[in-house]
Amino acid sequence: MYFPSIDFSLMWSSLPFVLGGLGYTLGIGVVSFLLGNIIGLILTILGLVKWKPLQLVIRFYLSFFRGVPALVLLFLLYFGLPYQLNAITAAVICFTITSSAFIGEIYRGSLEGVNQGQWDAGKASGFSFLGVLRFIVLPQAFRISIPALSNVAMDLVKGTSLAATITVPEIFQKAKIVGGRTFDYFSLYILVALLYWLICIGIEQLQKYLEYRFNQQKRIS
Repeated sequence: MYFPSIDFSLMWSSLPFVLGGLGYTLGIGVVSFLLGNIIGLILTILGLVKWKPLQLVIRFYLSFFRGVPALVLLFLLYFGLPYQLNAITAAVICFTITSSAFIGEIYRGSLEGVNQGQWDAGKASGFSFLGVLRFIVLPQAFRISIPALSNVAMDLVKGTSLAATITVPEIFQKAKIVGGRTFDYFSLYILVALLYWLICIGIEQLQKYLEYRFNQQKRIS
């Protein structure tokens, strides 16, 4: 029976090559997360408009792209279109769309978590609807949504490993290359697992920092 063993010297010597894909992993993750936040926020604001057809379209978007696996959408964009998208472009579009659906639902729930009295107080102070939303409600909604948004960010970073299936040279693809060359996938996959874990720890620390800052501002106000 074969028992896999970890080759630490191979992991160490392969680290620079694997880290060569870190820029793609973080770049795709960060860009997709930022664009997903913009689209998700727009969908949330449009969802406040009391027009049935618009609400149905938004509900369909949120439901459909939360239900479709990212890998299916990624293959559809890269292999299924009548014209060939660049692999990185396809990955960014895929992860932006999927994350925006989850983020839109997060913001919707966060807005509902803001007390109705905040809306009333803002209107009584002379703010317009958009003014109340921008200066009073959204900052509170964002504070509420930080833990959920950090989970989306972690899922995005881990999900970028799917981009290896369309030849994006991120860290998982780099690990696969070394594993195929040395016939030791086990050690390389342990290495890449540790790298993803460390990135997620960084996101977790950023989450804690943002929660601390918002709590401090809340106490001051």
